[in-house]
Amino acid sequence: MSGTPDDERLEELRQKKMEQLQDRAESQGDEASQEAAQQQAEAQKKAVLRQHLTDDARKRLNTVKMSKPQFGEQVERQVVSLARSGRIQGKIDDEKMKQLLKELKPDSQSFDIQRR
Repeated sequence: MSGTPDDERLEELRQKKMEQLQDRAESQGDEASQEAAQQQAEAQKKAVLRQHLTDDARKRLNTVKMSKPQFGEQVERQVVSLARSGRIQGKIDDEKMKQLLKELKPDSQSFDIQRR
């Protein structure tokens, strides 16, 4: 009975299903490795911040991140890059963090509404 069109079709469908399952397993493996790498990078970033920021500066940065997440991430990236390049002497305290936030703060736009 082997070799009939139905058997060939069934075998073809099985092959396609196996390929789909293998592709899905590979993509899940890639996602897991990407997630692990992302978690490792996040842990390294936190360690660098802990090493170069005082407690008060870290609290201020966390407050900024709560209110403006994108700006907070930008500040974190800046601090990490400064630390990795060796441009930070000692720890960043609260006053230095205030200065850094002012420097990195995007220009605020003012809207002047004039009534006629």
